[in-house]
Amino acid sequence: MNSQVMTMMPALRMSGVTKTYGTGAGTVHALRDVSIELRRGTFTAVMGPSGSGKSTFLHCAAGLDRPTSGQVWLADAELSGMSETQLTVLRRERIGFIFQAYNLLSTLTVEQNITLPLRLAGKRVDKAALAEVIRAVGLDDRVKRLPSELSGGQQQRVAIARALVTRPDAVFADEPTGALDTRTARQVLELLRHVVTGMGQTVLMVTHDPVAASYADSVVFLADGQFAGEMRRPTPELIAERMTHLGDRGAA
Repeated sequence: MNSQVMTMMPALRMSGVTKTYGTGAGTVHALRDVSIELRRGTFTAVMGPSGSGKSTFLHCAAGLDRPTSGQVWLADAELSGMSETQLTVLRRERIGFIFQAYNLLSTLTVEQNITLPLRLAGKRVDKAALAEVIRAVGLDDRVKRLPSELSGGQQQRVAIARALVTRPDAVFADEPTGALDTRTARQVLELLRHVVTGMGQTVLMVTHDPVAASYADSVVFLADGQFAGEMRRPTPELIAERMTHLGDRGAA
């Protein structure tokens, strides 16, 4: 498939995705008939009360968990028909992950942590592309440092660079500012905003923080495993108000 057609395709598409755990009276419906499309070069935040299905949504979207029914497409790749080996390769080469706990390897330098996905895939490191990513996250002077020599915010920048180095179809961020202080969290969110606006990446972020979500182009709300609305051009105040109403619905 040529690059022009790929560019026109949604970065992510979920169609009628349902996820259940358990059987009989103990069945838990984590997701109920969820459908969504994410255009390339957009920043989407996912919010909802505890137990609303946010983590399950992220895991199914990123190929970390298989839906009970429905389809998940990452650009031109349909995930449900893939073997575990194929999914592992897809996650390594076409998806970037950013976690709250950074998940850096303590014995590797900043540069080695960033290039790890490429080395695992047996791919050559493009020095020019690597330098661009390192410069974008502001780590030019720390590439030879170990994670223990970095602040929390700097470690998260390494994790963001690692997520970008393969030029993925989409970047999935799970509470990326949850372990950071307010000032550092703002810097990381501004970087994620730049990743979308300046680098054309597609970011899907799960967060509980209305301020963090306000950096996104749109916020998708979940309640009881179902979509409960979408907000474009969000502000912290509007998000907080919507979340209060979601809580009133009894989603827990």
